[in-house]
Amino acid sequence: MSKGTIAILVAADYEDLEVWYPKLRLEEAGYETPLIGLGERTYSGKWGYPAVMDRHVADVDPATLCGVLAPGGWAPDKLRRDPAVLNLVRHVDHAGGLVATICHGPWILISAGVVRGKRMTSTVGIRDDVVNAGALWVNEPTVIDGHLVSARVPQDLPAFARAMLHVLDEQARRHA
Repeated sequence: MSKGTIAILVAADYEDLEVWYPKLRLEEAGYETPLIGLGERTYSGKWGYPAVMDRHVADVDPATLCGVLAPGGWAPDKLRRDPAVLNLVRHVDHAGGLVATICHGPWILISAGVVRGKRMTSTVGIRDDVVNAGALWVNEPTVIDGHLVSARVPQDLPAFARAMLHVLDEQARRHA
């Protein structure tokens, strides 16, 4: 029996490890983790690993999700331009579901307007974007601020996965 569904946002040139490592850890913990895209059936990661989409973002009812993951790579620059992606992120955020992001993934959250007043991290390359969107950027491997979990780079993935599972466990305890 699934503990819930966490949508993973994917487009061309996604960061391979930032999709697959969390996906496998979340599935191991009992969550469904469909890959959600913009219309192509398959996307290649920055390092060439193919990701076959489970659904188009427009076909996802955000009310059915307990979380959303915005991985990095160059995909977030494409994903943040899609109104359905931004709606999905806003809905999950407003519902208090897990909003997890790593590396360049915060670009999506910035465009969705959900980072103002939050304490978070990202790759240093978009630190100014995060700060200019109203968040407090910190240089830590992983940051938890309520239901928002952020991390910097692939080397932080073990801590990122533990933080996501911690937030999901806390949410499950509150709703039990």
